[in-house]
Amino acid sequence: LNASQDSDLSARTLNHLLGPLPSSSDGHLDPCDPISLGNQSPTATMSTAARRRLMRDFKRMQTDPPAGVSASPVPDNANTDHFRNAVIIGPADTPFEDGTFRLVMQFEEQYPNKPPAVKFISQMFHPNVYATGELCLDILQNRWSPTYDVAAVLTSIQSLLNDPNTGSPANVEASNLYKDNRKEYTKRVRETVEKSWED
Repeated sequence: LNASQDSDLSARTLNHLLGPLPSSSDGHLDPCDPISLGNQSPTATMSTAARRRLMRDFKRMQTDPPAGVSASPVPDNANTDHFRNAVIIGPADTPFEDGTFRLVMQFEEQYPNKPPAVKFISQMFHPNVYATGELCLDILQNRWSPTYDVAAVLTSIQSLLNDPNTGSPANVEASNLYKDNRKEYTKRVRETVEKSWED
C-alpha cells in the first residue's frame, strides 16, 4: 500500500474483516476441522495492535510480494467482511501449474495471536482441501505462530498444493488418488486449473 492507500484502509474497513472463529465442542481445534467462514458478525472494534499488524502485512504484500501469491484488502461495503482478493498461482512443474486459485481470508481481533480463517473460493481437488474450500493445514490450527503473516500463510498454502499430507486428509478421494493413481489425480487437478481461469 502506498501512502494514499494507507488512509483509504480505514479502521472501519479492517473492522469488517474481523469475526469470531468457531471451535469444536470441546473447545480445541483439530488440524483438519473445517473452519466455517459463514456470515459471522464482525466485531464492533479492532484492537490497535491487530490493525497495525494487518496494515503491515499488506504493505509487505505490496512492496515485497512472494512469488506466485498476492493479497490486498477489498473496499468496505455492506456485504464484505473478508479479504476476498487473495490469489495463489499454481506452482510450476506441478499439476496445479498456471492455475489462479482465489481465497478468502478472515481475521479475528486477536490476530496475530490467533490465525486467520482461510478457504478457497476457487474449486479445488486436493487431499487437504475440503469440498467447501476449507483447508487442513497445521499452521492455521495448532501450529500457528504470531510470527506468521499473510505472506507466510499464502506461501505455505502454495507449498501444500504439491506436497499434501495424505496421512490426515480432508478429501479422501483426492488422497487415495494421489497415493494410488497419480495419473487420474493429475487429470482431476488439471480440471480445476482450467476452471480457475473462469473464476
